[in-house]
Amino acid sequence: MRIAFYAPLKSPTHDVPSGDRRVARLLMQALQMAGHDVELVSDFRSFEAMGDPERQTGLRDAGQRIARDLVECWQGIGAQKRPDLWFTYHLYYKAPDWLGPMVCQAMGLPYVVAEASHAPKRAGGPWAIGHEAALAAIRMADLLLCPTRDDVAALEKVSHAGSVVLRLAPFLDPAPYGNAAQQRDLHRAQLAAAHALDTLQPWMIVVAMMRSGDKLASYGLLARTLRTLADLPWQMLVAGDGPARAQVQEMLEQAAPGRARLMGQLDADAMAAAYAASDLCIWPAVNEAYGMSMLEAQAAGVPVVACAVRGVPDVVCDGLTGLLAPAGDTRQLAALARSLIVDAPRRRTMGQAARRFVQDERSLGQAVRQLNDAFDRLRSAAGPGSRSADTT
Repeated sequence: MRIAFYAPLKSPTHDVPSGDRRVARLLMQALQMAGHDVELVSDFRSFEAMGDPERQTGLRDAGQRIARDLVECWQGIGAQKRPDLWFTYHLYYKAPDWLGPMVCQAMGLPYVVAEASHAPKRAGGPWAIGHEAALAAIRMADLLLCPTRDDVAALEKVSHAGSVVLRLAPFLDPAPYGNAAQQRDLHRAQLAAAHALDTLQPWMIVVAMMRSGDKLASYGLLARTLRTLADLPWQMLVAGDGPARAQVQEMLEQAAPGRARLMGQLDADAMAAAYAASDLCIWPAVNEAYGMSMLEAQAAGVPVVACAVRGVPDVVCDGLTGLLAPAGDTRQLAALARSLIVDAPRRRTMGQAARRFVQDERSLGQAVRQLNDAFDRLRSAAGPGSRSADTT
C-alpha cells in the first residue's frame, strides 16, 4: 500500500532532536517494515503556540493551499502512483491537520491518525480555530491509533460511529539498547573516566530537554526529590540541553551539590551507552504524554521511578519494570527511588523484567504486527463504497 505520511506538529526530517520527531520516524519505519511504500508528503508545520486567531487562520489557508496542490498533482498522474491511504501523526488544537482531511475528501482516501488528542476546554478559547479543526479531523478519521488507554477512552467519545479506535502503545527498536547493555561495564568505565564518576555508587539517569514549561517543572520536582536523598550514595547523569540549561544546572546543584553531571545532547549511540551504564532512571513526568526516555531506559535494562501521569503507566509496569508515585508527589517519588538505590538485587531483577517487557510488548516488530492488524480491522469495518474499503 502507498501511504502519504504527514506530521503537522514537527516534521520528522528536521535536525533538532525531539521525542515527537523520534516517534514519527519510528512510525514511518514500522510502516515500511510492514511492507508499505511510505512517503513524507509535506513538512508544513501547523503549530501555533500563542493562541493568535489571525495566525491560526493564516496557517489554515496555507495548509489548504498545500492540500489543493497535492490533490491537483495526484489527480494528474496515474492511479498506480497515487497514495492509497493518508496517515497523520500527532494532531491537537495547537497543531491541527489542515492537509489530510481535505485531501482524503477530494480523493476518497482512507484517513488514519495516530496520537490525536481532544481538549474540550479549548472550545471557544484562543485556540478555537485549531480546536475545531482537530475535532473535525478526529471525527473524520477512519482509523484512530492511540498510544495510551486514556486516549482510547477519550477518542471513542468523539469519533464517528464507523471509526476504528485502537491502542498502538509506544514502541522502539530495542536492539541498540540491548547491545549497549551487553557492554555495560565498558560503558560505565568510559563514562566514569569522562565525567569523574564513582563506579561503586549507584547512578541515576535523567533524559529530557531543558526548556520552559512542563520540562522545567519536572526538573524542579526532581530537584525537590533529590534533596531528600542526600544521605545516600548516588550520582546522576543528565542527558539533554536547551535554553533552560542554566536554570536546570542551578536547581540540581543546589539540591545535590556535586552529584549531577550534565552531559548535553547525546547522539543515539552515546545515549544507549549512558542508559546501559546507569542503575536507575528517574523522572517526575509533569504532564508527560507517555515518556519515550523511560521506554528507552527499560530497553537497556534500567528500571524506572516516575510519577503515574497520563500515559506513563502505559510505558512503565508499576511493580514489575519500575515504580510509580502519584502525580507530583515528590515525597513518594523519593521513597520509591530510595527503595531501589539501596537494593541492588531488586534493581537488577526489575531491569531484567524491563528488557523483556520492551522486547515482548513494545518492540518495533510488535508495532509492525499491530499496524497490519489495525489495517485489517480498517478494511473489515469499511462498508461497500466507503473511503476505507479500498485499502490494499
